[in-house]
Amino acid sequence: MIPLNSNRIACLGAMLVLIACGTAVAQKKSAAPSPLASVFAQDKGKFTIQLDGRKVGQEQFEIAPSAGGWAAQSITNIKPPDSAPTQVTGTLTLQGDGVPISYQWTSQAEKTNGAHIVFANGMAKITLEMQGARPYEEHMSFGTPLIAILDDNLYYQYAVLARVYDWSKRGAQSLPVLIPQELTPGSISVDSTGTATANGQSYEGLRVATSDLEVLLYLDSNHRLMRLEVPSAKVSVIRE
Repeated sequence: MIPLNSNRIACLGAMLVLIACGTAVAQKKSAAPSPLASVFAQDKGKFTIQLDGRKVGQEQFEIAPSAGGWAAQSITNIKPPDSAPTQVTGTLTLQGDGVPISYQWTSQAEKTNGAHIVFANGMAKITLEMQGARPYEEHMSFGTPLIAILDDNLYYQYAVLARVYDWSKRGAQSLPVLIPQELTPGSISVDSTGTATANGQSYEGLRVATSDLEVLLYLDSNHRLMRLEVPSAKVSVIRE
């Protein structure tokens, strides 16, 4: 056995300190990196859907991290006057910057219809599945990967849009848009309207417009969607 004198003990102590420091640094370097910055924040809730002041439906929605990106989804049950009740579901997966990855919707009424859409490099590959018919595929090009998805009776997608809007720039911002249930592409303009008042409460306002439709969004201070109005259709969507 090699005898340990005081100098050897001092050297051994210094070596252990260095090893401990090296281990701490290595552990710090190997720690999981912090997630990339995202325009989204977790949100979950219910919307009441009104037509001309009368309740005609309800939507339950959630926006949450998923598989390195984000998933936004909802179920809407709606019963318009003189129409059969319908349940519509939609699941939208996105990158943290708002670029869509995939979208799936299902509509259940007298028949069950649906579609699955995959997005890549500004292209959308749509597989439409209609009850009683063979699946049908269609491709659409948008020229940019950042595409707004605004489907029928799925209002949580306006909550997604409110996050995608660049609040640091404000002003009118144009985006290509897809309405999947109608297989309709187009474009929208989104613009901050400053402070907006609805039902006696103050909100941050956001105006979404196409060539023939205007939708007004009312957001809280964290840009969560609290209320939506479509004046021309007398539709109101209110967070419970």
